[in-house]
Amino acid sequence: MKYQALDSNIFIKNRKRFAEKMKPNSIAIFNSNDMMPRNGDAFFPFRQNSELFYLSGIDQEETILVIYPDCIKEGFQEVLFTKKTDKYIAIWEGHKYTKEEATETSGIKKVFWLEDMEAVLNEMILLADSIYLNLNENDRYHSEVMTRDYRFAKRIRDRYPAHNILRAQQIIKKQAMVKLEEEVKVLQHCCDITEKGFRRILNFTKPGVWEYEIEAEITHEFLMNRATGHGYTPIVASGENACVLHYIDNNQQCKAGDVMLMDFGAEYGNYTADLSRSIPISGQYTKRQRAVYDAVLHVLKEARNMLRPGTNLTEYHKEVGKVMESQLIGLGLLDKHDVAKQDPEKPLYKQYFMHGTSHHLGLDVHDIMERYATFEAGMVFTCEPGIYIKEEGLGIRLENDILVTDGDPVDLMANIPIEAEEIEELMN
Repeated sequence: MKYQALDSNIFIKNRKRFAEKMKPNSIAIFNSNDMMPRNGDAFFPFRQNSELFYLSGIDQEETILVIYPDCIKEGFQEVLFTKKTDKYIAIWEGHKYTKEEATETSGIKKVFWLEDMEAVLNEMILLADSIYLNLNENDRYHSEVMTRDYRFAKRIRDRYPAHNILRAQQIIKKQAMVKLEEEVKVLQHCCDITEKGFRRILNFTKPGVWEYEIEAEITHEFLMNRATGHGYTPIVASGENACVLHYIDNNQQCKAGDVMLMDFGAEYGNYTADLSRSIPISGQYTKRQRAVYDAVLHVLKEARNMLRPGTNLTEYHKEVGKVMESQLIGLGLLDKHDVAKQDPEKPLYKQYFMHGTSHHLGLDVHDIMERYATFEAGMVFTCEPGIYIKEEGLGIRLENDILVTDGDPVDLMANIPIEAEEIEELMN
């Protein structure tokens, strides 16, 4: 891993919070992600299972975490199983955690090699009444690939049919939405690295450069600052490409007079930032581009101020929609009389602003969440309104990452240029 080790208190506190919500005499088991085959004998770069990392900080394949607060065996309330290294693995794959390093990283004192897991874990499960299993409960998740957690769950159900099976993510969802102070510091660091990437391309962008060259400049800056890389596939979309919400080809030449929409974020310590900016390739917005840009920025500022305790995403998005409607009317894209007669379930602004304004942010760019949960201090959201006018070949999205507090929202990207005048000045 490129990043410097995170504070182990993050993982100690997260396990403590999780254990406090577990049912009496229950055991929870978390698996690392698989090494995903690419082709031949090659694999994709490893990315740790977010829940296992959230609770342990261990960033290595073939790892299992067990939490059993009421275990009658002394010292077995937290157990970690990890891959045993040898000279052959060291030569071909490099360094793996020693037991001492695993303890230092996670704060877990009881560490076994994975080869010892069968007997140790079986005894622990037989002492417990219930078993928490970690399965992906993102309500938009769909994949044909069977994960390690899913395969493990099937084996557990077959082997221990008399045990009560429980859902770990019911606890994790509620808990992970509210970030620790230590987690917010890591997210702020992700935002700071992302800022460096953005400032770098303001000096680089001009007519004739290619979208992939801009992506390369961002990636260079990220890696120079010890980020793992991008927290998600970056979007560098010039001209009409910006009207494709998930455009990731990044293979077109940037033309004079166009606006370029970028959506990227640095991943550091498996946490990620999420930034969107729309800049003029020639260094100055046209009158029309500036009008649309100012409208999007107005919506962002209004929406950011709504990210406060007490509301929820459903109500929040409805209120943001009203702000967007007024801006689209001002731009001549919607007629106020048509808006007054619209179907509330199919608002007209969705023609130009198709996606939601905010989502939770943390270890994943679309972080684990309860969709209808009430906002609380400690939650971190993106705030990303956009206007996409396909017939004009113009798409503008602006996005900052916002911390909800008991007072005013805190913009973790407040230092990243967003005002049109500042962007034009820096580009020129």
